Amino acid sequence: MAAAETHPGPTPAVRRRDRALAVAGSVVAALVVWLVAGPILGDDMVVAPEGRESGAVPAGAVLVFALVSSLLGWAALAVLERLARARAKLIWTILAIVVLVVSMAPVLDVEATGETKVALALMHVAVAAVLIPGFWRTTD
Repeated sequence: MAAAETHPGPTPAVRRRDRALAVAGSVVAALVVWLVAGPILGDDMVVAPEGRESGAVPAGAVLVFALVSSLLGWAALAVLERLARARAKLIWTILAIVVLVVSMAPVLDVEATGETKVALALMHVAVAAVLIPGFWRTTD
């Protein structure tokens, strides 16, 4: 009878590289949605946050929000891997999905056309669609 094979997890360097790629991919995914949403939806992506003047959603804001949220997700996963090693993957996945759902509240609340709200929601989903499986694969 053959001994059970063990598959060691990725090395820390490989894990960091793969997570960095997931972060980069999530930012690119959000920017791609931003680029194509306006022409496809026939909308100029103008929002009017409460208490502020209306304006178009700039690419820089999309980049910053996607990058910061992705890096915060990475930090949360790293903390969970130290504190709850056996369940870090499950806890982080649930947390990521909850954050995605909660992130939709401002999208619903902002004054904008329906098309712009759809585009904003798709940007949130695009970040999660890349980040969640990307990080999930790097966790034991």
